[in-house]
Amino acid sequence: MAEPLPSTRPRIPGSGLAKGLAVTLRTMTKKTVTAQYPDAQPELPPRSRGVIGLFEENCTVCMLCARECPDWCIYIDSHKETVPPAAPGGRERSRNVLDRFAIDFSLCMYCGICIEVCPFDALFWSPEFEYAETDIHELTHERDKLREWMWTVPAPPALDPGAEEPKELAAARKTADKLAAEAATAAEAAELAARTAEQAPQPEPPAGGTTTTTGTTAGTTTDPTTGTPEPSKPSKPSDPQDGAS
Repeated sequence: MAEPLPSTRPRIPGSGLAKGLAVTLRTMTKKTVTAQYPDAQPELPPRSRGVIGLFEENCTVCMLCARECPDWCIYIDSHKETVPPAAPGGRERSRNVLDRFAIDFSLCMYCGICIEVCPFDALFWSPEFEYAETDIHELTHERDKLREWMWTVPAPPALDPGAEEPKELAAARKTADKLAAEAATAAEAAELAARTAEQAPQPEPPAGGTTTTTGTTAGTTTDPTTGTPEPSKPSKPSDPQDGAS
């Protein structure tokens, strides 16, 4: 059996009108604040959408932003160049070189799809909005103008204290730590080798020039060519018949 619906309080006729008039009366009693624009610039939210900036160095002319734009207001021209091989005996590569990147802001509806689909972070939102023109044709901004808007792009917000570190930063830091450790190990090895060379006794040169000695001491002889001692050979015993003869 279905439970009965809870009873609602009877609505007083005209209560909605009274609430609306109360809001109007409270607003009428407040002092009006007028923003003195353009003398005083408005405080825009950090994620406001003013104009799109282009970071040309990251653009690979993949044409993804132009294909995904619902208004078809992005115009891109490019050409191919041959890049010599990086190592001897390698193959030549071809790359796309950007010739033109323009956005017609008279058609743009500021949806931000081009910024979201860019795989190489070449497009960014700028909070600048003062780019009105008297001629509609002047609203087509070329890549030089779009590059100037990059200087007005705010820095990204800081990560939360408990957030994970981006993979790109972790990989870069790991590589930097590895190179620093290798450099420190090489420096320690070089310093140890230098200390060992300093502490090693230096051979004293013989007085009066170089002399070569040949002799026999305690059953050893000295090689006249190398100067190293060699064991002497035992003398052959004399034959008694030789003396008798």
